[in-house]
Amino acid sequence: MKRAFLLAILYLAISIAATRSSGCPAAEPAVYFSPKGGCTQAVVDELARAKKTVRVQAYNFTSPPIVAALIAAHGRGVDVQLCLDARAAASKGNAGRQCAAAGLPTFVDAAHPIAHSKVMIIDGETLVTGSFNFSKQAEKNLENLLVIHDAGLAAKYLANWSEHQKHCQPLGK
Repeated sequence: MKRAFLLAILYLAISIAATRSSGCPAAEPAVYFSPKGGCTQAVVDELARAKKTVRVQAYNFTSPPIVAALIAAHGRGVDVQLCLDARAAASKGNAGRQCAAAGLPTFVDAAHPIAHSKVMIIDGETLVTGSFNFSKQAEKNLENLLVIHDAGLAAKYLANWSEHQKHCQPLGK
C-alpha cells in the first residue's frame, strides 16, 4: 500500500512538472522509426498543422512530400525558413533550390564542416528532430524521429536555429 501511494505521488509530481503555462498537460512525445515507420508522414502531418512559423535545419534534404508540405505551408501564409548544409545543398537532388524558387527564404551553413542537424520548429511549440533526414532514402534507412509538443524545448531549439542562421548565406550566393 505504501509503495502504491509513493508511486501515485511520483506520477502526480511528474504530471504537474509536465504541465504547460497554459495549464494544459504537455502532449506525449510521438516516436517514429524507419525503415517504413511513418516518419515522413509524421513530418508532413505536423507541417499541415503549422499556422505561423516553420524553421528548418537540414542536412540531406530531398524528400518530395516534405518539400511539398513546406511549400504548401508557405502558400497558406506560414513564415517558412530553411538553413541547409552547404555541401549537401549543392548536391544533385537537393530541394533547397526548389524551396528558394517557391519563395521560401533558404540559407546554407558553410561555417561548419557539416551542418548535420535535422530539426523543425513549428509555431514555436512543436519540435521535430532525430536522426531522420528529410530525404527520400530516410524511410529505407534505420533512423528515428521525435515529435515533441513543448514550447520551452522548442524555444531552445529556435534560439539555436537563430544563432546559426546569423552566419548562413542565402542559397546561391
